[in-house]
Amino acid sequence: MLVAVCALGSATNAQARSKAPRLTAVRCVPVKAVACKTSVRVRIGKQVLLKGRRLARGMRVTFRWPKGALATRLRRTRAGWTVRVPAGTRAGKVSITVVGRAWRRSNTRRITVVGPKTTVPAKSGLPAAFRGNGMWIWYLSSSDGGDLNAIAARARSAGVTTVFVKSADAGKVWRQFSPALVLGLHARGLRVCAWQFVYGNQPVAEARAAAAGVAAGADCLVIDAETSYEGRYVAAQRYMKELRAAVGPSYPLGLTSFPYVDYHPAMPYSVFLAPGNAQVNLPQVYWKEIGGTVDAVSARTVAHNRIYGAPMAPVGQAYNKPASKDLTRFRALWAGYGAGGLSWWSWQAATQASWAELAKPAPAPVALPDPGQPGQLGRPGRLAAAAPRLDRRLGPDRRQVRCVDPGCAEGLPALAQPSGQRRNRRCDMAGGTGAADPGRRVDELIHAACGRAVRVVDATI
Repeated sequence: MLVAVCALGSATNAQARSKAPRLTAVRCVPVKAVACKTSVRVRIGKQVLLKGRRLARGMRVTFRWPKGALATRLRRTRAGWTVRVPAGTRAGKVSITVVGRAWRRSNTRRITVVGPKTTVPAKSGLPAAFRGNGMWIWYLSSSDGGDLNAIAARARSAGVTTVFVKSADAGKVWRQFSPALVLGLHARGLRVCAWQFVYGNQPVAEARAAAAGVAAGADCLVIDAETSYEGRYVAAQRYMKELRAAVGPSYPLGLTSFPYVDYHPAMPYSVFLAPGNAQVNLPQVYWKEIGGTVDAVSARTVAHNRIYGAPMAPVGQAYNKPASKDLTRFRALWAGYGAGGLSWWSWQAATQASWAELAKPAPAPVALPDPGQPGQLGRPGRLAAAAPRLDRRLGPDRRQVRCVDPGCAEGLPALAQPSGQRRNRRCDMAGGTGAADPGRRVDELIHAACGRAVRVVDATI
């Protein structure tokens, strides 16, 4: 009998744990905010308070609107269960749900999301090589058999004016990128840019391999830094220093990497896109691979990448058979965001349907609300400041940090102590005390200190 009662109790507890969360109310933070007297109206990046049953720290909270959805995690604060409206959420009526254990979804509550008070204008100054439409080539032999006449004809029919051809992998130069290739495509009316996948293990060798593509006549060079480069701040600095010394201060460089900056806090975006380094940001906006809509993935990308101050020329998804309507929507959305150029991955993986869709006339730009910005940055105008407002040293590795958001000052003093003075634990995590790469956590530290993402315009040892 006792065993049966215990078993019954265990089953009851398990059943209770497996029940979906229940939302009973959504409130503003603070609850008595003027904007919320009659209904919940909250700006992008601000918090809302969730009330309900079976809520737990870290649960997935989804903000959904007709053309997309973005998610974030539930936090426990002094106010209660809170969550920030993700940057990129569309202004207007938005539904909120919480996903609990066993992926059980809560009931829906609705709020009104309000866009930022001011709009951040799209960055200008996109170098000519990045303007218009581009297509990426991984293996030349798998792209129309490497036939330059066939490549030029297909590019012309699809309105492609630039081809991005892989020129190096780490410190190894690829023979497919040669002066003959560049001259041949130039003669057929195409711009030719080199791109290199980098790892950070041998930054000097990688920089020399990149410079070889430039020496072969490339119109621009794109650095492809992904998972292997996370945490390698010092390597990024050495690579960019060597590369700039080889190609000159004004040669057009771009960075392509993950579109969701907040998912990759150890990626040295702030080094690659620092003033004097790469002038163009080419986020890989692969909406189908990410599992979101074109609208939602694009909006989040804009919101989280604008902090680096470089004009964006996104890379769209032409592989894995994206819907034709999504290709059209992508072109229209990014024209609406003011992008002066875009490109597609990749030549060898694009289907005939994708090529046919790209051959259609460019759709009209979509008028879009400002997608906001990450964290607590409530005034987008701060990001347009021409000069940094902070000039501080961060911890034991004597790292120079400059921040374009003057509001960041409230969060930084504990981390801004010169070397030799008292520091808190997060400061010690910056490196110099056993870390393989002294700079690997700088972006993470600043995000933690400021409670938001900020643009680091200089980070030198």
